This record gives sequence, C-alpha cells and structure tokens, in this order.
Amino acid sequence: MYIAIRVPAEKGEEARLNVLASGLLDQTRKIRKVRTEKGTFLEIPVTKAAGNRIGDFPVINQEKPEFLEKTCSLKEYLSDTLTEAELEHVPSSWHILGDIIIVSIPETLDEKKLLIAKALLSMYPKCRSVVRDFGIEGQFRQPKRELLLGSGTETVHKEHGCFFKQDVTKVMYSKGNLEERKKMSKLGQGEIVVDMFAGIGYFSIPMAFHARPEKIISIEINPESFAYLKENIKLNHVEDIITPILGDCSQAAPEGKADRVIMGYVGTTHHYLEPGINALKKSGGILHYHETVPENLALTRPEERIKKAAGCLGKKVEVLATRRIKKYSPGVLHVVVDARIFE
Repeated sequence: MYIAIRVPAEKGEEARLNVLASGLLDQTRKIRKVRTEKGTFLEIPVTKAAGNRIGDFPVINQEKPEFLEKTCSLKEYLSDTLTEAELEHVPSSWHILGDIIIVSIPETLDEKKLLIAKALLSMYPKCRSVVRDFGIEGQFRQPKRELLLGSGTETVHKEHGCFFKQDVTKVMYSKGNLEERKKMSKLGQGEIVVDMFAGIGYFSIPMAFHARPEKIISIEINPESFAYLKENIKLNHVEDIITPILGDCSQAAPEGKADRVIMGYVGTTHHYLEPGINALKKSGGILHYHETVPENLALTRPEERIKKAAGCLGKKVEVLATRRIKKYSPGVLHVVVDARIFE
C-alpha cells in the first residue's frame, strides 16, 4: 500500500518543502492533483516512515498512485548483479507499447534475461510485462517474441488520441512510423479512402478519428491483425466511417472508387501497384506508396515503379513528395511517395 498526505492546493508547495526537508518524500511517485466536493487538493507521496501524520495533515492510503519514470540507466540497475563484460552487452534501448516493454537481448545474455526483465519493470512501475524481441518473420511480417516476465502480451497503446489494442507477440507496431501516422490523420476529409494493408488500423484509425473521411475501406489479409482492426474500430468509435474487409487487397480492393489510396506495407508493395492505382477514381486521386529501398535508389526506384505501373494502365503520374520514414536496415531506407494519378 502506498501512502500520502492530502493538502489544500494553496498549501501544496509549503507542505512539499516540509516533507522534503524531513526526508519523508517518496520520490518514485508523482504529486497528484485531486478534486473533491470540498475543493482542490494535492496528494504528496510519502514514505512508510511518515507514521500517521505529518504536521497538520493525516497520512492516507493512496489509490492508483502515479509513478515517475526512473532516470538511471539499465546498466546502473544491473551493475551489482552482472559482470563488467556482461554489462557491455546490456541493451541500451527498448520501446514501450501500452504497458508492455519490448526489448532485444543478445544471445550472450540468455542466462541473464530474467534479471534484465526484472530491472526494466523496476524502471517502469506502470508496465506489467517484458517481452523479448527476435525480429520479424513470414509473409504477414509477424513479430517473433518471447514473454519474459509479466501477466500477458495483450495491451492497449494510446497514440495521437487514438487507441490501438494489440497482442505484441502477434502483430507489429512500429514506433518509427509515428510521424507518418500523424500526417495521415490530417488527410482525407470528406473523401473515400482505400487502405490496402490496414493491419490493426495504423493509418485507418487516426485518419477516421481526426480527418473524418466519408468512408475508409480497410483491407487486411492476416486474420489476427484483422480481428484487432475490428476491435480498434469499435474502441475508437469510427464504425460509421471504416468498413473492414478480410482478404488479399489485390483482389478485395474496389475499382474506380477512391479519392485516396494508402499502400502502407513494405517488402513487396510494388506487386500491388496496379490494383492500388485501379482503386482510384477515373478522374484521378492520390496514392501514398511505401517501399523499402537501397539508400542510393531512394529518390528514383519508387517513383519509377509507380510510373511504370501507371503507364501500363494508361495513367499519368505527378510526384508530389518523396520522404524518408526511417532507416529500415543497414543501407536500406523506408520511404513514402505521394503521387497524384490522373488520365
């Protein structure tokens, strides 16, 4: 049980300084503002050594404490349990989705993986599980991951006002695509949009939630991702905008319906360019084409592939922008081309 003192907001700073001076401030938790019928108060977290009262304020049990993230490094957490040689291989980065920590641990530290997991949970008290990442595999680009410690691998991640429910061992969620998802959230108002590789709603959900298109047709071939797509549509209350379709987008994409097509997949995306272009209205539309490409070809190959596919269909192309999303692997970039397709 965590304890605190609750003080009127106007006396908060004075009380905080007194608690700090007495050495009773619990610096692992946040000072929280609460509003009650009696007014606005601050809950100042204190240690168990505080007893029953500090000055004029009784000590109370604090419900749902809010913790501060630790500032020391993982190596510092493990410095007393690992050797100097082992510390050199300790991960220096990881990412958090919802309340789950995802980390890559080298094989040299296999026997220490649980110690590393425990240290990470100590650093992030709000998190409940640690998952080891081994990369991605298969046609559906599914993550290869192992639950090291905790109560499960399903979580809800909040981003840009939207909620994404997912199982981190079954579907990918790239933090590196954040800016592109934000960009998509500003486009499509009043339009008909086709999202050809919808996943769990990476682009469809923020676009529907913020831009409010007339309709988004979200196509996903992976049944596990599709199940989460349907859940996320409900979770974000965009059922009136998004129509989810389970299937291969080369066959399930409509023809001549869309003002805008999103091709947010990498690897073999160019094989789907003709169905993507065909999904656009005859009067034209915008294509957002993703590709992984060698760095020296980043400004040429994606554009050339779009123009070649469009040419086969008797269409013309105006390239609006080409931008780098992130480094995909050594010497390889993930880029996006925005192109207007017209007759």
